[in-house]
Amino acid sequence: MTFTRRQFLQSAAALTVLPHQVRASGSDLIAQTAMQQIAPDGFPQTPVWSYGGGVPGGEIRLHQGARVQRTLVNELPQPTTVHWHGIRIDNAMDGVPGLTQEVVAPGERFDYDFVVPDAGTYWYHAHNRSVEQVARGLYGPLIVEEASGPDVDQDLTLMLDDWRLDPDTGHIVEDFDNSHDQSHAGRLGNLISVNGQFDPVFPVRRHDRLRLRLINASNARIYDLALDGVAGWIVALDGMPLEIPLEVEDGFPLAPAQRADLIVDVTAEPDTVAGVISRERDGGFGLVRFPVSGTSATTARSGVALLPPNPLPQVVLNDAPLHRMTLQGGAMRWLESAQLGGAQLSGRELAQLGRFWALNGYAERPQDPFLDAQRGTVHRIEFVNETSFPHAMHLHGHHFRLILPDGNLGPWRDTVLVERGQTREIALVADNPGDWLLHCHMLGHAASGMMSWFRVT
Repeated sequence: MTFTRRQFLQSAAALTVLPHQVRASGSDLIAQTAMQQIAPDGFPQTPVWSYGGGVPGGEIRLHQGARVQRTLVNELPQPTTVHWHGIRIDNAMDGVPGLTQEVVAPGERFDYDFVVPDAGTYWYHAHNRSVEQVARGLYGPLIVEEASGPDVDQDLTLMLDDWRLDPDTGHIVEDFDNSHDQSHAGRLGNLISVNGQFDPVFPVRRHDRLRLRLINASNARIYDLALDGVAGWIVALDGMPLEIPLEVEDGFPLAPAQRADLIVDVTAEPDTVAGVISRERDGGFGLVRFPVSGTSATTARSGVALLPPNPLPQVVLNDAPLHRMTLQGGAMRWLESAQLGGAQLSGRELAQLGRFWALNGYAERPQDPFLDAQRGTVHRIEFVNETSFPHAMHLHGHHFRLILPDGNLGPWRDTVLVERGQTREIALVADNPGDWLLHCHMLGHAASGMMSWFRVT
């Protein structure tokens, strides 16, 4: 099942798609069913699960230090919760069933109330049966503005997702527990959307300066992104400003749950089309188009200013203890055995139960925490990927710093991509008390074993 209509950057113009904005206030966040034109015109509409009747859910945009107050109202046929991804949040508001709150049953409500300490690009999404509920559309952007932001002509939020649709009906293919997906790369779709639509368009002018807030809401797809007709810098990753902006000279990856803020200048000539490209095996395909009409009154700019830093803790490694987390299992590296439900089961027994992966020998969230840290202490975590597939490892409630191969500290992240056979090391300041989830954000991998947790006391 594939869509044969895949549009290049030069394809015909379409309607501009901007995410619906909702100012932060004490209002309801209604999880409900809806219909939406996900596929190109000419294909049927798609039944989705949404926050407020559209995918993505309304953009919540507020200033740093402000308060988010939302009441989740569950009008879906399944229990659900909301996780506020990347926000250093109070533990009771983190939205993890069985760890920080109980599920919100159909017809029930739950009040989320928290302060956003850090400026940047974040998002919210369902965290119960996530492999299904996120794939059905339960996600939206959460944008926290700096007190003094960069000088740009447009600030664009771009949520990337891939959908597995039946072209004949437009319906989502409901094989969410597909054992092949779960034991391989995860659930990959046959159509890519940006802000819930195929091939959206944002008109620009030559020499315009844009802030692009890229959010990967896909279940498992790792995007290899490139720019065409615009040039600039990555200025923040996972919401956190970079100490030195990275000039985009080639492509860059964006794993599930990761975000990248770019400041770019439109370099394309008037009456041409610029855009963001997904580089794939069979070529580059346009995800977002920027038709260029006229020239900005502003002359071409040079360089980019740093974003103001967030109030993050200082990382001092010294004798920080090292904790090893081994990523195990999956196709071609099948589990020999792992712990599940207090018993040691064989790989065959685990597979019959839909468990194909393990973290440190556990094919579920274990009873004891992977790390029990005293508040304020620094810890090193080494992710060792013994599998044949990449994994996007996400820590709740904290950001961490990558430790580069030369031993220096790299950028702040909340989700690190660990390629197959690779070892990635991070430094964590355990400064947010509570019980926090640690899992692979390839959501099918998490559902089939890659789930752990850590405690800060």
